[in-house]
Amino acid sequence: MISEVLAKEIVNLLENKKAEEIVLIDVRKKVDYADFFIICSARSTKHTQGLCEFISFELEKLGIKPLSIEGLELGQWIIMDYETVIVHIFYEPIRKVYALEELWGDFPLPRKQKNSQAPVSQE
Repeated sequence: MISEVLAKEIVNLLENKKAEEIVLIDVRKKVDYADFFIICSARSTKHTQGLCEFISFELEKLGIKPLSIEGLELGQWIIMDYETVIVHIFYEPIRKVYALEELWGDFPLPRKQKNSQAPVSQE
């Protein structure tokens, strides 16, 4: 599956399970280890874990498995590595601490939206 299609599928899955403030960032012109970053928030650590497990389960149905998943046990910041798409699922207070979007300050940051189509930020 091409990375843009995979990224949009993951965003749809996150929206279906009520992830919040979903941001899709196109990093193809900035890094060589991924094409897209997806960042979202959840209301609790159980919610972050549920989002991760749902994405993993649904993509496995399509024959897509992550290279790795980090942080699932604690559920504060879960990283799912799908090679060209990296998914960051944050428990909301932890997301504010790390402010991951700010690390990509030279990108025009997309407007964050709750439970709606995630914008794609491009350079």
